[in-house]
Amino acid sequence: MTAVGCEKTMTANTASTPTDAAALPGDTGKERAARLPALIFAHAPTAGLRVAALTVLDRLVVAAHRAGASPITIVSSEPLPALERTVALGIPYAVAAAPPAPAGPVLVADGGLLTQATDVRALLQQHARLSTTAGERLPIGVLPRLETDWRAALDRQPALAAQGAAAPVTDLASARAAERMLWASLTSSADGLVDRFFNRPCGRPLSKMLAHTPISPNAVSLVSTGIGLAAAAGFATGAYPAAVAAALLFQLSAIVDCVDGDLARVLFKESPLGKWLDLAGDQVVHVAVFAAIAAGVIRGGGTPWAAWLGASAVLGAAFSFAVVLRGMRRPAGEQGERLKKLIDALTNRDFSVLVLALACFDRLEWFLWLAAVGSHVFWLAALALQLGAASRSQPAR
Repeated sequence: MTAVGCEKTMTANTASTPTDAAALPGDTGKERAARLPALIFAHAPTAGLRVAALTVLDRLVVAAHRAGASPITIVSSEPLPALERTVALGIPYAVAAAPPAPAGPVLVADGGLLTQATDVRALLQQHARLSTTAGERLPIGVLPRLETDWRAALDRQPALAAQGAAAPVTDLASARAAERMLWASLTSSADGLVDRFFNRPCGRPLSKMLAHTPISPNAVSLVSTGIGLAAAAGFATGAYPAAVAAALLFQLSAIVDCVDGDLARVLFKESPLGKWLDLAGDQVVHVAVFAAIAAGVIRGGGTPWAAWLGASAVLGAAFSFAVVLRGMRRPAGEQGERLKKLIDALTNRDFSVLVLALACFDRLEWFLWLAAVGSHVFWLAALALQLGAASRSQPAR
């Protein structure tokens, strides 16, 4: 899109579904009521440099919107790069050859800057200027009023250290460095130790490759589920080589399960459907693997308790899923930190390493005992925490 030639004229740009933008994470009603206008000063060619498949300007507009800035004006007299996700998410913005003069505080930023919504939100709340953890001041912050030399005016604002990825992008080398920083910042609250130190690092090269393709995070979720179900089929045979191969497939499924979240976060493609697809797919795989391991142990002549243990593990997994769904539907005030950590524990697959080790030693029946008991301990503990949080949130009579 190109900026208009007349200084006093602005062009408004919105996608066909602007209501999508209102539902983005971090875009609550409270924040919308206290929004500040944003002016992004874009310069070619830096604004068109790409960081993880998207232009840095596109990322900055989405970050400002998700942080609660509105209206957003891109100040440029040059042709602008494609704002793919901005348009796809229906984020309204305007383009002007010269900045408007908003009354009161305003967010100002250079268009060649990588930053994330959490840090921009903090700037809007604290009226500060962003800096790196090393103390380097970055060209973004909130001014009491717009000044002609807005960069010099930012020097008078208090510095706020960035918590997420934040770096100026001025050339290809700095774009590559910013991309490495961005990927390193992508984690999930549901990550266990195995996810954090093995599964996610192993899946990261695949994430980086898929970010440049049309493959969606939801498609990756379905592939992960398919691999997990293939693993279950291998466990069900009862043969030792098939069980080891199945355990390796199950580990691969856990690795791919980290990729969908990476793609969703780095490309701003998070969605309620994707969240539920990922969660439901995980539980389908867990139930299938529990039942298949029990069937395989029975076929291999293992413990006579295998059928009962498998049934107990499957029921425990189903009850756990139901309790987690119940917890996710409760108000945020009824979700304590311990409950959140317990829910996160259900959504990771750290136990895949244990399954692999036991499969190699031909002792999968040991896992059945652990799953048969542990799954019930989990849902009972989660339910107790939910009920306790609900009772504490009730007003005293």
